[in-house]
Amino acid sequence: MQPLALPEPPAAWYQLAAIGGWQAVIADTVHPLAHDILAARCAGELGQTRGWYELPYSVPVLCAAATADGIQALQQAVMALHAEGLPLNRTVVVLVATGDGRPPAPVRAGATMLTARTAAVVHLPYDPHIRAHGLMAARLRTRTRQAAAQITEAVLAAAHAAWGQPLPDAPQPAPLPSVVPAL
Repeated sequence: MQPLALPEPPAAWYQLAAIGGWQAVIADTVHPLAHDILAARCAGELGQTRGWYELPYSVPVLCAAATADGIQALQQAVMALHAEGLPLNRTVVVLVATGDGRPPAPVRAGATMLTARTAAVVHLPYDPHIRAHGLMAARLRTRTRQAAAQITEAVLAAAHAAWGQPLPDAPQPAPLPSVVPAL
């Protein structure tokens, strides 16, 4: 199944969820979060990042490479989100390992800082099968499957913390008004 091609505005994804009857819609973007926040502030606009955060029932998942540069960029983005007053309490962070072994010291220190500011920080271990075959690979390592479950649990926990348990029913779109042709 191919991903749906939708317009850029976050509201398009919300409408998709509302009309489709799905329990979850995952928008996978390469959105330049920190740049968008700063550019929107300088232009006196709201920005696309705020649009994503203001969607009803959204739980953003921020991903970064588990490297010194990756964690530094992620920390800066989180600080920008905090300065804008966006709800970090329902933001999940995923640190993606770029190789086998223990994360470098700056990554571990950064993860500690991010844990205090966000809903959760999950470490996704290196798995060469993802690069070669994507998440549909039948040979994913056990640790990778466990991390995927942790990400799912973190998103659900953030949603429950924000909106309660059980989660409210999905919104239904308002009906379109009837169009009466002019005579």
